[in-house]
Amino acid sequence: MNPFDLTGKVALVTGGSRGLGLQMVRAFAEAGADVVVASRKSDACEAVAKEVAALGRRALPVAAHVGRWDDLARLADAAYDHFGQVDVLVNNAGMSPLAPSSAQTSEDLFDKVIAVNFKGPFRLASLIGERMAAAGAGSIINVSSSGALFPQPRFAPYAGAKAALNTLTSVFAQEYGPTVRVNTISAGPFLTDISASWTEEKRRTARSALGRPGRPEEIVSTALYLASDASSYTTGALIRVDGGLY
Repeated sequence: MNPFDLTGKVALVTGGSRGLGLQMVRAFAEAGADVVVASRKSDACEAVAKEVAALGRRALPVAAHVGRWDDLARLADAAYDHFGQVDVLVNNAGMSPLAPSSAQTSEDLFDKVIAVNFKGPFRLASLIGERMAAAGAGSIINVSSSGALFPQPRFAPYAGAKAALNTLTSVFAQEYGPTVRVNTISAGPFLTDISASWTEEKRRTARSALGRPGRPEEIVSTALYLASDASSYTTGALIRVDGGLY
């Protein structure tokens, strides 16, 4: 038997229309899961849903802003109304804007960063984790960042929000255990669309044991492990997928 088989499962991925989220959507569908694709733009969600359908799986595109409390209730209800279940939740959507300095960080920017990176995952995991626990099974994967482990000036709200998300993993692992597993992927630098603004040197090298940024598809094996029964004894964990940053 394939321990990474997701046949009969339904996965919901926020930020699922691009970057690491898109890679996870594709991998889950290839492993047999039906997928709820959520992101802010409806057309982007629908395009990915067509990819999933081409793989022979069902897909539900839902336009939702994870920083908006009411959008998340609508997203959760849409998933359960359509599929009747959610077995895997991936809180992947995030934003990491830089500010000139902490003193020059506006209240609006601060609130947006906290809303997307912490408030949203808290709300969505609360709504879906409770239903997973009632159903007797589930896996929640919070996608965090090496920024929480190696914080620097200019992105303090982001680093703080991701550190809070790491803590949230431990809270929900206890609250929704023993039937629901909750884990964190701490992602390092990846060559997703955001890397288009990086310098050429930053795109080629990284201060890590592997000495380079990750390719987007290199997130897949960890995501499949945590989503599937292969990780049946793993919960409350933080798994670094960052090439060995130091």
